[in-house]
Amino acid sequence: MRFATKAIHAGQGPDLRTGAVNVPIYLSTTFKQDGVGQFREGYEYSRTGNPSRASLEATLAALEGGEYGLCFASGSAATSAVIDLLRPGDEVISTIDVYGGTYRMFRQVYAKYGIQFHFADSADPAKLLERASSRTRMLWIETPTNPMLNVHDITLLSRRRPEGALLVVDNTFATPFLQRPLELGADIVVHSVTKYLGGHSDVVGGALVTSNPEVHERCQFYQNAVGGVPSPFDCYLVQRGMKTLEVRMKRHQENAAAVARYLVEHPRVGRVFYPGLPDHPGHEIAGRQMTGYSGMVSFTLAGGRSAVDRFFGRLEIFTLAESLGGVESLTCHPFTMTHGAIPAEEKLKIGITEDLVRLSLGIEAVEDLLEDLDRALT
Repeated sequence: MRFATKAIHAGQGPDLRTGAVNVPIYLSTTFKQDGVGQFREGYEYSRTGNPSRASLEATLAALEGGEYGLCFASGSAATSAVIDLLRPGDEVISTIDVYGGTYRMFRQVYAKYGIQFHFADSADPAKLLERASSRTRMLWIETPTNPMLNVHDITLLSRRRPEGALLVVDNTFATPFLQRPLELGADIVVHSVTKYLGGHSDVVGGALVTSNPEVHERCQFYQNAVGGVPSPFDCYLVQRGMKTLEVRMKRHQENAAAVARYLVEHPRVGRVFYPGLPDHPGHEIAGRQMTGYSGMVSFTLAGGRSAVDRFFGRLEIFTLAESLGGVESLTCHPFTMTHGAIPAEEKLKIGITEDLVRLSLGIEAVEDLLEDLDRALT
């Protein structure tokens, strides 16, 4: 099956008893045993397994081209499951421009258990890998990154990573419609399904996909033991959202490309960060490993923080809010919002400055979005 067909059918066959074409929302917390230890289709207790969640996990695995999918109550919960694969003394190499919540978890939660985290300030694979040592057990990257939209060469990092190190790719910005890291050599793909996969800003969730049976077994144990699982209704909302992922992503991209071109020409705009622009440093890599450039655009605004605040105050269609990837267009101030947990000196190294604005382009009429930006930038 092709992508759009998988999004609608993979793991989602009609209900065998009733013929319902949508997967039922199995709200039961527990399941009848036909005898001690005799489970129907393996279901015992909803923290351990639920048919609604199992269906969503199968869909996600199919879309990412992986063998196993696991869903969690948030993207941070999925991240925690992956980091739990490590032991005290292990090292993780990442970049400063990861999501601020990921940075916070690494530095303020797991670092106190003896795991070492190193953050490079460049998307250059050589600078990333020069931090590696004999204790490096994981490379954690986002591509494109949040919010600078840097692009990492997944294939190159897979080939050159330290022996025994897992390559983890946060694929939230690209989605499996545009990029499938497992096919490029990654071991684990992580998602905040809150964003493009759910797509309607009405559900919080996370997921990981892998084809490594040991990784799956250990993360599945963590999922059950720690219990950060999504509700059946949350699973239903994400699965419903994913049915339209392809058509939504096409519109997100069209709008982002038009907005990026507009911003490049605007006299009050400084730098524009969008992998679809020919002068973006990651444009060539993105063209090789992605089938499109997603719906995120960042830019700097002349006049500093006061100009940014004025810009936010004049917008009428774009909403100033955390998150991204919904059908509505959002904007945010990464320095104080999504990346507020990162020390100022670290942010400045990679360009997360007070004058940086991030846009998540929704699927509204692009003419209205451009008029809104024009009004706010006047």
